[in-house]
Amino acid sequence: MPIFTEDFRTTPWWWDGFAPPEEAPAELPASADVLIIGGGYAGISCALTLAEGGRQPLVLDAERLGWGASSRSGGQVTGGVNVGKIPGGGNAVAGATARRDALLREAAEGMRHLLALMERHQIRCGWHPTGRLTALWTPAHRAGWEARLDGLNRHAEAEARMMTREELRAELGSDLYAGGVLIGRAGHLHPAQLFGGLLAAARRAGAVAQGGVRVTGIHPAPAGASGRWAVQTSRGEIQAGTVVIATNGYTGRLAGDLHRRIIPVTTHMIATEPLPAGLAQSILPTNRAVSETRRVVNHYRLSPDGTRLLFGGRARFFPASEQATASILHRQMLERFPQMRGVRIANSWGGKVAVPFDYLPHIGEHQGIHYALGCNGSGVVMMNWLGHGVARKILMGSDAPPSAFDRGPMPTHPLYHGTPWFLPVVGTYYQMRDRLDRRATKPAA
Repeated sequence: MPIFTEDFRTTPWWWDGFAPPEEAPAELPASADVLIIGGGYAGISCALTLAEGGRQPLVLDAERLGWGASSRSGGQVTGGVNVGKIPGGGNAVAGATARRDALLREAAEGMRHLLALMERHQIRCGWHPTGRLTALWTPAHRAGWEARLDGLNRHAEAEARMMTREELRAELGSDLYAGGVLIGRAGHLHPAQLFGGLLAAARRAGAVAQGGVRVTGIHPAPAGASGRWAVQTSRGEIQAGTVVIATNGYTGRLAGDLHRRIIPVTTHMIATEPLPAGLAQSILPTNRAVSETRRVVNHYRLSPDGTRLLFGGRARFFPASEQATASILHRQMLERFPQMRGVRIANSWGGKVAVPFDYLPHIGEHQGIHYALGCNGSGVVMMNWLGHGVARKILMGSDAPPSAFDRGPMPTHPLYHGTPWFLPVVGTYYQMRDRLDRRATKPAA
Protein backbone atom coordinates (compact mmCIF):
# COMPACT_ATOMS: atom_id res chain seq x y z
CA MET A 1 0.00 0.00 0.00
CA PRO A 2 1.49 3.40 -0.93
CA ILE A 3 2.27 5.68 2.01
CA PHE A 4 2.31 8.94 0.02
CA THR A 5 -0.63 10.92 -1.30
CA GLU A 6 -0.87 11.67 -5.03
CA ASP A 7 0.01 15.32 -4.36
CA PHE A 8 2.81 14.53 -1.87
CA ARG A 9 5.08 17.55 -1.32
CA THR A 10 8.54 18.04 0.16
CA THR A 11 7.72 21.45 1.62
CA PRO A 12 6.40 22.15 5.13
CA TRP A 13 2.65 21.68 5.52
CA TRP A 14 2.73 24.92 7.53
CA TRP A 15 3.37 26.85 4.33
CA ASP A 16 -0.24 26.28 3.31
CA GLY A 17 -1.11 28.69 6.14
CA PHE A 18 1.80 31.12 5.70
CA ALA A 19 4.64 30.69 3.22
CA PRO A 20 7.95 32.56 3.53
CA PRO A 21 7.36 35.60 1.33
CA GLU A 22 8.77 35.76 -2.18
CA GLU A 23 9.36 39.49 -2.42
CA ALA A 24 10.98 41.61 -5.09
CA PRO A 25 14.43 42.85 -4.03
CA ALA A 26 14.19 46.24 -2.33
CA GLU A 27 16.91 48.86 -2.44
CA LEU A 28 19.30 48.30 0.44
CA PRO A 29 20.68 51.22 2.43
CA ALA A 30 24.38 52.01 2.33
CA SER A 31 24.42 52.06 6.13
CA ALA A 32 22.35 50.59 8.95
CA ASP A 33 21.92 51.48 12.59
CA VAL A 34 21.65 47.79 13.59
CA LEU A 35 22.15 45.04 11.02
CA ILE A 36 20.63 41.69 11.99
CA ILE A 37 21.75 38.60 10.09
CA GLY A 38 19.03 35.94 10.12
CA GLY A 39 15.36 36.52 9.37
CA GLY A 40 13.77 33.92 11.65
CA TYR A 41 12.16 34.24 15.08
CA ALA A 42 15.28 35.60 16.81
CA GLY A 43 16.13 38.15 14.14
CA ILE A 44 12.59 39.43 13.69
CA SER A 45 11.91 39.57 17.44
CA CYS A 46 15.16 41.48 17.91
CA ALA A 47 14.13 43.89 15.16
CA LEU A 48 10.64 44.35 16.63
CA THR A 49 11.97 45.28 20.07
CA LEU A 50 14.61 47.59 18.58
CA ALA A 51 12.12 49.37 16.32
CA GLU A 52 9.69 49.85 19.19
CA GLY A 53 12.61 51.28 21.15
CA GLY A 54 13.32 53.92 18.52
CA ARG A 55 16.18 52.25 16.64
CA GLN A 56 16.30 51.48 12.91
CA PRO A 57 17.11 47.78 12.41
CA LEU A 58 17.78 46.11 9.07
CA VAL A 59 17.25 42.33 8.86
CA LEU A 60 18.91 40.29 6.10
CA ASP A 61 18.46 36.61 5.31
CA ALA A 62 20.16 34.50 2.65
CA GLU A 63 16.87 32.70 1.99
CA ARG A 64 13.30 33.96 2.11
CA LEU A 65 12.36 35.50 5.45
CA GLY A 66 11.24 32.75 7.82
CA TRP A 67 12.40 30.00 5.45
CA GLY A 68 14.38 28.16 8.14
CA ALA A 69 13.33 26.49 11.37
CA SER A 70 10.82 29.22 12.24
CA SER A 71 8.41 27.84 9.64
CA ARG A 72 9.47 24.19 9.92
CA SER A 73 9.19 23.30 13.62
CA GLY A 74 6.64 21.20 15.46
CA GLY A 75 5.05 24.32 16.94
CA GLN A 76 5.10 23.03 20.52
CA VAL A 77 5.22 25.68 23.24
CA THR A 78 6.48 25.27 26.80
CA GLY A 79 8.04 27.70 29.24
CA GLY A 80 11.27 26.21 30.48
CA VAL A 81 10.69 22.47 30.53
CA ASN A 82 13.49 21.84 28.04
CA VAL A 83 16.08 24.25 29.47
CA GLY A 84 16.10 23.26 33.13
CA LYS A 85 18.43 20.27 32.82
CA ILE A 86 22.14 21.04 33.04
CA PRO A 87 24.16 18.17 31.50
CA GLY A 88 26.92 17.00 33.79
CA GLY A 89 25.63 19.23 36.56
CA GLY A 90 22.79 18.26 38.81
CA ASN A 91 22.37 19.24 42.41
CA ALA A 92 25.74 17.88 43.47
CA VAL A 93 27.63 20.60 41.60
CA ALA A 94 28.12 23.85 43.47
CA GLY A 95 25.79 26.52 42.16
CA ALA A 96 24.03 24.15 39.74
CA THR A 97 20.66 24.36 41.51
CA ALA A 98 20.62 28.15 41.63
CA ARG A 99 21.68 28.32 37.99
CA ARG A 100 18.98 25.86 36.94
CA ASP A 101 16.31 27.77 38.85
CA ALA A 102 17.35 31.06 37.21
CA LEU A 103 17.11 29.45 33.77
CA LEU A 104 13.65 28.11 34.58
CA ARG A 105 12.40 31.48 35.82
CA GLU A 106 13.65 33.29 32.75
CA ALA A 107 12.29 30.67 30.34
CA ALA A 108 8.89 31.08 32.00
CA GLU A 109 9.26 34.82 31.45
CA GLY A 110 10.02 34.07 27.80
CA MET A 111 6.72 32.25 27.44
CA ARG A 112 4.83 35.14 29.05
CA HIS A 113 6.58 37.51 26.65
CA LEU A 114 5.56 35.46 23.61
CA LEU A 115 1.92 35.19 24.68
CA ALA A 116 1.85 38.93 25.35
CA LEU A 117 3.26 39.60 21.86
CA MET A 118 0.59 37.43 20.31
CA GLU A 119 -2.12 39.31 22.20
CA ARG A 120 -0.72 42.82 21.68
CA HIS A 121 -0.25 42.35 17.95
CA GLN A 122 -3.38 40.21 17.52
CA ILE A 123 -1.44 37.37 15.91
CA ARG A 124 -3.79 34.55 14.96
CA CYS A 125 -1.70 31.39 14.77
CA GLY A 126 -3.83 28.48 15.94
CA TRP A 127 -2.78 28.75 19.58
CA HIS A 128 -4.14 25.84 21.65
CA PRO A 129 -3.14 26.11 25.36
CA THR A 130 -4.05 22.46 25.92
CA GLY A 131 -0.83 21.34 27.65
CA ARG A 132 1.88 18.87 26.71
CA LEU A 133 2.32 15.20 27.48
CA THR A 134 5.87 13.98 28.06
CA ALA A 135 5.62 10.23 27.43
CA LEU A 136 8.01 7.98 29.38
CA TRP A 137 9.95 5.71 27.06
CA THR A 138 10.77 3.33 29.95
CA PRO A 139 9.72 3.09 33.62
CA ALA A 140 13.28 4.02 34.59
CA HIS A 141 12.69 7.56 33.29
CA ARG A 142 10.06 8.25 35.94
CA ALA A 143 12.47 8.92 38.80
CA GLY A 144 14.32 11.69 36.98
CA TRP A 145 11.10 13.50 36.13
CA GLU A 146 9.74 13.13 39.65
CA ALA A 147 12.91 14.82 40.91
CA ARG A 148 12.37 17.75 38.50
CA LEU A 149 8.70 18.43 39.26
CA ASP A 150 9.15 20.73 42.24
CA GLY A 151 11.61 23.00 40.42
CA LEU A 152 9.50 23.06 37.27
CA ASN A 153 6.40 24.04 39.18
CA ARG A 154 8.01 26.58 41.50
CA HIS A 155 10.25 28.32 38.98
CA ALA A 156 8.87 27.59 35.49
CA GLU A 157 5.20 27.69 36.56
CA ALA A 158 4.83 24.45 34.58
CA GLU A 159 1.74 23.08 36.37
CA ALA A 160 3.34 19.66 35.95
CA ARG A 161 2.29 16.34 37.46
CA MET A 162 3.20 12.69 36.97
CA MET A 163 0.79 10.34 35.21
CA THR A 164 0.45 6.60 35.57
CA ARG A 165 0.37 4.37 32.51
CA GLU A 166 -3.40 4.16 32.82
CA GLU A 167 -3.81 7.94 33.14
CA LEU A 168 -1.67 8.51 30.07
CA ARG A 169 -3.61 5.89 28.12
CA ALA A 170 -6.79 7.91 28.74
CA GLU A 171 -5.07 10.94 27.15
CA LEU A 172 -3.17 9.22 24.35
CA GLY A 173 -4.34 6.41 22.07
CA SER A 174 -1.12 4.40 22.36
CA ASP A 175 0.04 1.51 24.55
CA LEU A 176 3.72 2.18 23.93
CA TYR A 177 4.59 4.22 27.01
CA ALA A 178 5.25 3.56 30.70
CA GLY A 179 3.33 6.59 31.96
CA GLY A 180 4.08 10.25 31.51
CA VAL A 181 4.18 13.82 32.73
CA LEU A 182 1.48 16.38 32.06
CA ILE A 183 2.83 19.90 31.57
CA GLY A 184 -0.28 21.99 32.12
CA ARG A 185 1.19 25.36 31.12
CA ALA A 186 1.99 24.49 27.52
CA GLY A 187 0.34 24.06 24.16
CA HIS A 188 0.87 24.17 20.41
CA LEU A 189 0.43 26.64 17.56
CA HIS A 190 1.04 27.21 13.85
CA PRO A 191 4.72 28.27 13.76
CA ALA A 192 4.67 29.80 10.28
CA GLN A 193 1.60 31.92 11.02
CA LEU A 194 3.28 33.07 14.23
CA PHE A 195 6.31 34.13 12.20
CA GLY A 196 4.13 35.94 9.68
CA GLY A 197 2.43 37.89 12.46
CA LEU A 198 5.74 38.85 14.05
CA LEU A 199 7.18 39.95 10.70
CA ALA A 200 4.16 42.16 10.03
CA ALA A 201 4.44 43.66 13.53
CA ALA A 202 8.16 44.41 13.10
CA ARG A 203 7.55 46.12 9.76
CA ARG A 204 4.71 48.19 11.20
CA ALA A 205 7.10 49.33 13.93
CA GLY A 206 9.59 50.53 11.32
CA ALA A 207 11.99 47.60 10.90
CA VAL A 208 13.26 46.78 7.40
CA ALA A 209 13.60 43.09 6.50
CA GLN A 210 14.87 41.66 3.22
CA GLY A 211 15.30 38.06 2.15
CA GLY A 212 17.54 36.77 -0.61
CA VAL A 213 20.60 38.70 0.59
CA ARG A 214 23.55 36.58 1.68
CA VAL A 215 26.06 38.07 4.10
CA THR A 216 29.56 36.94 3.09
CA GLY A 217 31.80 38.77 5.53
CA ILE A 218 31.94 41.09 8.55
CA HIS A 219 35.01 43.24 9.17
CA PRO A 220 35.82 46.32 11.25
CA ALA A 221 35.07 49.42 9.19
CA PRO A 222 37.99 51.66 8.21
CA ALA A 223 38.60 54.88 10.11
CA GLY A 224 36.17 57.61 9.14
CA ALA A 225 33.46 55.20 7.97
CA SER A 226 29.84 55.81 8.95
CA GLY A 227 29.61 52.59 10.97
CA ARG A 228 31.67 50.33 13.18
CA TRP A 229 31.37 47.34 10.84
CA ALA A 230 31.75 46.82 7.10
CA VAL A 231 29.36 44.02 6.15
CA GLN A 232 29.83 42.39 2.75
CA THR A 233 26.67 41.02 1.15
CA SER A 234 25.67 39.48 -2.16
CA ARG A 235 24.29 42.92 -3.05
CA GLY A 236 27.14 45.14 -1.95
CA GLU A 237 28.69 46.47 1.25
CA ILE A 238 26.70 47.97 4.13
CA GLN A 239 28.16 50.03 6.97
CA ALA A 240 26.62 49.01 10.31
CA GLY A 241 26.88 50.50 13.76
CA THR A 242 25.91 47.22 15.45
CA VAL A 243 25.73 43.65 14.10
CA VAL A 244 23.63 40.78 15.44
CA ILE A 245 24.02 37.11 14.43
CA ALA A 246 20.63 35.33 14.65
CA THR A 247 21.14 32.44 12.24
CA ASN A 248 20.98 29.58 14.77
CA GLY A 249 21.19 26.20 12.96
CA TYR A 250 22.17 27.94 9.72
CA THR A 251 25.16 29.84 11.13
CA GLY A 252 28.17 30.00 8.84
CA ARG A 253 31.70 31.32 9.19
CA LEU A 254 30.88 34.99 9.67
CA ALA A 255 32.05 35.96 13.15
CA GLY A 256 35.37 34.48 14.21
CA ASP A 257 34.96 30.93 15.47
CA LEU A 258 31.31 31.30 16.48
CA HIS A 259 30.44 28.48 14.06
CA ARG A 260 32.52 26.13 16.25
CA ARG A 261 30.25 26.70 19.22
CA ILE A 262 26.99 25.27 17.85
CA ILE A 263 26.20 21.92 16.25
CA PRO A 264 23.60 22.09 13.45
CA VAL A 265 21.26 19.09 13.69
CA THR A 266 18.60 18.34 11.10
CA THR A 267 15.21 17.29 12.42
CA HIS A 268 12.41 15.96 10.22
CA MET A 269 8.62 16.11 10.11
CA ILE A 270 5.67 14.65 8.26
CA ALA A 271 2.05 15.71 7.97
CA THR A 272 -0.65 13.15 7.26
CA GLU A 273 -3.55 13.51 4.92
CA PRO A 274 -6.86 14.47 6.63
CA LEU A 275 -7.73 11.66 9.05
CA PRO A 276 -10.93 9.63 8.86
CA ALA A 277 -13.76 10.76 11.13
CA GLY A 278 -13.06 9.89 14.76
CA LEU A 279 -9.44 8.79 14.29
CA ALA A 280 -7.88 12.07 15.45
CA GLN A 281 -10.12 12.05 18.53
CA SER A 282 -9.09 8.48 19.37
CA ILE A 283 -5.37 9.35 19.14
CA LEU A 284 -5.30 12.66 21.02
CA PRO A 285 -8.71 13.17 22.64
CA THR A 286 -7.56 16.22 24.64
CA ASN A 287 -5.59 17.77 21.75
CA ARG A 288 -2.35 17.98 23.71
CA ALA A 289 1.13 18.17 22.22
CA VAL A 290 3.35 15.12 22.88
CA SER A 291 7.08 14.63 23.32
CA GLU A 292 9.03 11.60 24.50
CA THR A 293 11.85 10.89 26.94
CA ARG A 294 13.99 9.02 24.40
CA ARG A 295 17.51 10.20 23.65
CA VAL A 296 16.45 10.60 20.01
CA VAL A 297 13.12 12.26 20.60
CA ASN A 298 9.90 11.93 18.64
CA HIS A 299 7.21 14.58 19.02
CA TYR A 300 3.74 14.99 17.58
CA ARG A 301 0.45 16.87 17.78
CA LEU A 302 -2.69 17.50 15.76
CA SER A 303 -2.88 20.28 13.19
CA PRO A 304 -4.56 23.49 14.41
CA ASP A 305 -7.84 22.43 12.79
CA GLY A 306 -7.61 18.96 14.36
CA THR A 307 -7.70 17.04 11.08
CA ARG A 308 -4.10 15.82 10.62
CA LEU A 309 -1.29 14.35 12.69
CA LEU A 310 2.03 16.20 12.51
CA PHE A 311 4.81 13.83 13.54
CA GLY A 312 8.49 14.70 13.92
CA GLY A 313 11.88 13.47 15.04
CA ARG A 314 15.49 13.00 13.98
CA ALA A 315 14.94 10.28 11.41
CA ARG A 316 18.47 10.29 10.01
CA PHE A 317 21.82 11.72 11.14
CA PHE A 318 23.19 11.87 7.61
CA PRO A 319 21.75 13.38 4.42
CA ALA A 320 18.64 11.61 3.12
CA SER A 321 15.75 12.47 0.85
CA GLU A 322 12.42 13.69 2.22
CA GLN A 323 10.86 10.47 0.93
CA ALA A 324 13.35 8.38 2.89
CA THR A 325 12.91 10.32 6.14
CA ALA A 326 9.12 10.25 5.66
CA SER A 327 9.21 6.45 5.42
CA ILE A 328 11.15 6.23 8.69
CA LEU A 329 8.80 8.62 10.51
CA HIS A 330 5.80 6.78 9.07
CA ARG A 331 7.06 3.51 10.59
CA GLN A 332 7.63 5.23 13.93
CA MET A 333 4.14 6.73 13.78
CA LEU A 334 2.60 3.29 13.20
CA GLU A 335 4.64 1.84 16.08
CA ARG A 336 2.86 4.30 18.36
CA PHE A 337 -0.52 4.23 16.59
CA PRO A 338 -1.18 0.96 14.73
CA GLN A 339 -4.74 2.20 14.14
CA MET A 340 -3.30 4.67 11.63
CA ARG A 341 -2.29 1.96 9.17
CA GLY A 342 -3.49 3.07 5.76
CA VAL A 343 -3.17 6.80 6.51
CA ARG A 344 -0.91 8.42 3.92
CA ILE A 345 1.68 11.18 4.16
CA ALA A 346 0.96 14.50 2.45
CA ASN A 347 4.13 16.45 3.33
CA SER A 348 7.68 15.68 4.44
CA TRP A 349 10.36 18.23 5.28
CA GLY A 350 13.38 18.96 7.45
CA GLY A 351 15.00 21.90 9.21
CA LYS A 352 18.10 22.63 11.27
CA VAL A 353 18.25 23.34 14.98
CA ALA A 354 21.38 24.51 16.81
CA VAL A 355 22.76 22.51 19.74
CA PRO A 356 25.49 24.18 21.88
CA PHE A 357 27.99 22.00 23.70
CA ASP A 358 26.32 22.78 27.04
CA TYR A 359 22.80 22.21 25.61
CA LEU A 360 21.66 25.65 26.73
CA PRO A 361 20.43 28.74 24.82
CA HIS A 362 22.81 31.70 24.68
CA ILE A 363 22.94 35.43 24.08
CA GLY A 364 26.14 37.44 24.26
CA GLU A 365 28.87 39.15 22.30
CA HIS A 366 31.63 37.48 20.30
CA GLN A 367 34.47 39.76 19.21
CA GLY A 368 32.11 42.72 19.49
CA ILE A 369 29.25 41.10 17.53
CA HIS A 370 25.99 40.28 19.32
CA TYR A 371 24.44 36.82 18.94
CA ALA A 372 21.34 34.83 19.88
CA LEU A 373 21.92 31.11 19.36
CA GLY A 374 21.21 27.61 20.58
CA CYS A 375 17.54 26.82 21.08
CA ASN A 376 18.09 23.01 21.13
CA GLY A 377 14.80 22.53 19.30
CA SER A 378 12.73 24.73 21.65
CA GLY A 379 12.76 27.73 19.36
CA VAL A 380 9.16 28.93 19.44
CA VAL A 381 9.62 30.47 22.87
CA MET A 382 13.38 30.58 23.22
CA MET A 383 14.47 32.14 19.92
CA ASN A 384 11.86 34.89 20.28
CA TRP A 385 13.05 35.51 23.83
CA LEU A 386 16.75 35.47 22.92
CA GLY A 387 16.20 37.97 20.10
CA HIS A 388 14.28 40.22 22.49
CA GLY A 389 17.11 39.87 25.03
CA VAL A 390 19.78 40.96 22.55
CA ALA A 391 17.65 43.97 21.60
CA ARG A 392 17.35 45.00 25.25
CA LYS A 393 21.14 44.85 25.60
CA ILE A 394 21.55 47.08 22.56
CA LEU A 395 18.90 49.53 23.74
CA MET A 396 19.83 49.69 27.41
CA GLY A 397 23.49 48.71 27.59
CA SER A 398 24.59 47.99 31.15
CA ASP A 399 21.12 48.96 32.41
CA ALA A 400 19.52 45.99 30.64
CA PRO A 401 18.05 43.35 32.96
CA PRO A 402 20.58 40.55 33.53
CA SER A 403 19.88 37.33 31.67
CA ALA A 404 20.56 33.78 32.82
CA PHE A 405 21.28 32.98 29.17
CA ASP A 406 24.08 35.57 28.97
CA ARG A 407 26.89 33.63 30.64
CA GLY A 408 30.05 34.55 28.78
CA PRO A 409 31.67 32.67 25.87
CA MET A 410 29.86 29.66 24.45
CA PRO A 411 31.86 26.46 24.92
CA THR A 412 33.41 24.51 22.05
CA HIS A 413 35.61 21.42 21.58
CA PRO A 414 39.15 21.33 20.18
CA LEU A 415 38.21 18.64 17.62
CA TYR A 416 35.15 20.48 16.31
CA HIS A 417 35.55 23.00 13.50
CA GLY A 418 31.95 23.60 12.47
CA THR A 419 31.24 20.41 10.50
CA PRO A 420 29.40 17.83 12.66
CA TRP A 421 31.30 14.80 11.32
CA PHE A 422 30.51 12.82 14.47
CA LEU A 423 26.69 13.04 14.27
CA PRO A 424 26.10 9.80 12.33
CA VAL A 425 28.12 7.83 14.88
CA VAL A 426 26.70 9.53 17.99
CA GLY A 427 23.14 9.60 16.65
CA THR A 428 23.20 5.93 15.67
CA TYR A 429 24.60 5.04 19.10
CA TYR A 430 21.80 6.96 20.85
CA GLN A 431 19.19 5.23 18.68
CA MET A 432 20.69 1.87 19.60
CA ARG A 433 20.63 2.77 23.30
CA ASP A 434 16.94 3.71 23.02
CA ARG A 435 16.17 0.31 21.46
CA LEU A 436 18.18 -1.54 24.09
CA ASP A 437 16.41 0.33 26.88
CA ARG A 438 13.07 -0.81 25.50
CA ARG A 439 14.19 -4.43 25.15
CA ALA A 440 15.46 -4.43 28.74
CA THR A 441 12.11 -3.20 30.05
CA LYS A 442 9.59 -5.78 31.13
CA PRO A 443 6.03 -5.03 30.00
CA ALA A 444 4.00 -3.25 32.67
CA ALA A 445 1.51 -5.42 34.47
